[in-house]
Amino acid sequence: MRHGMLTRRGFLAASGGSLALIPASSLGAPGPLRPETFGARGDGVTNDSDAFAALAAEVNRSGGGEIALRPTTYVVGRQTKGERGGYSFAPAPIMHLLKCTAPLIIRGNGARLRCAPGLRYGTFDRNTGRATRHAMPYTAPGELAAPYRAMLRVEDCSGPVIIAGLEFDGDLQSLELGGTYGDTGWQIPAAGLHLMNNRGSEQLSDIHSHHHALDGILIDGADGRLARSTLQHVRSEYNGRQACSITGGSNYEFSDCRFSDSGRGGISSAPGAGVDIEAEGGKRIRNLSFLRCTFSNNKGAGLVADSGDSAGASFENCTFIGTTSWAAWPNKPRFSFSKCTFVGAITHAFGDPDPARACRFDYCRFLDDPALSPNGLVYGGANPSRPIADLPNNKNVLFDHCKFDLTHRSVLPWTTNVTIYANCSMSQRAPAKSYPRGTFTGLNRISGNVDLYSSRIQGELILNGRSVH
Repeated sequence: MRHGMLTRRGFLAASGGSLALIPASSLGAPGPLRPETFGARGDGVTNDSDAFAALAAEVNRSGGGEIALRPTTYVVGRQTKGERGGYSFAPAPIMHLLKCTAPLIIRGNGARLRCAPGLRYGTFDRNTGRATRHAMPYTAPGELAAPYRAMLRVEDCSGPVIIAGLEFDGDLQSLELGGTYGDTGWQIPAAGLHLMNNRGSEQLSDIHSHHHALDGILIDGADGRLARSTLQHVRSEYNGRQACSITGGSNYEFSDCRFSDSGRGGISSAPGAGVDIEAEGGKRIRNLSFLRCTFSNNKGAGLVADSGDSAGASFENCTFIGTTSWAAWPNKPRFSFSKCTFVGAITHAFGDPDPARACRFDYCRFLDDPALSPNGLVYGGANPSRPIADLPNNKNVLFDHCKFDLTHRSVLPWTTNVTIYANCSMSQRAPAKSYPRGTFTGLNRISGNVDLYSSRIQGELILNGRSVH
């Protein structure tokens, strides 16, 4: 699942946060800075990029501070023609907040940052301004164009960061689209929110990031960071590549977030996931948690973790809905799912000779009911023999007290006896044969056309109403 020759370490985005914003007066700081002080109009028409860049420069000079926006629309995003840094149409900075050692607070107050219309994204000839086309992969410099690298980028900050009440609108359909770049699709910077190499805590809440050409949120935390970040009530949807990419860092908590509709806003680049957990550039990813989050209707997998030094993520009371691709692809150690609901098929659950490293599912539900899908599609449902879990040789993957209730066209998991089923209930309506072979412990019940050859029954198994020993 490589994303292209262009590394994503240059971006970052995060969202969430449940704590109330700290008043500036309590920090001994002056009143909040406002973009209007630097010339912003906030009228939904005037381009306010320069004002936000000047505001960011002032915050950077102070090493931190407080920013307050109005509940209005600020138009941002601007390009400079001419080859610079590999770009033929280089993006101007918007809010790049860098190396803040004091607290950094951004009060969005419901403000929207919307991309200016007509900007270029892709590859273009800098002389003619026309789109160029190249055989993929293509990574030569000199023709890149992007409306912005990130609308808001917070980088190398050691002080605490608090961001709340902001909308980042990439207005994807108003962009002029050029040629592809990278290994597949458009692997060029254009993120809503980018958090990069911050060692201090981060608290983000009430963030909506949507219709960006690349990622809605990009998180590239400092390697080995000890601080904790919380992202609460964050929505990221209709972005070109990912709702949220995590490429480095530790100790991120997501709660009540939604990651949906990646690749469905007018442009699509692989992997097209809701959340992609993929350590890059020699970094590690550790200790992620997701509570009551939804991963729905992404062009790629709802959740994918398949490369880099990534390990340790928990998901509780989350919902995964795969419509045209896998609901989840958790191919990294120490991933656990508790009380989660999966609509559509899963694959590549990490197996390992050490049970503590293998993927586990506790009290989860696996369904194929089209009524639970936002568009009536359920991945695997079109093929009557597609299993709800495709795990051919995944050692010690554990399903404990899980319920497989397949009422449409999917069939029960295809596994071998190295997979463990403990106290599960399994049924399928489709007539095709399934192969939920495994080691059965406790009391398990199966209803449907199944082949259990080579399974190990260490407890009681009720198969189509009869006890199997």
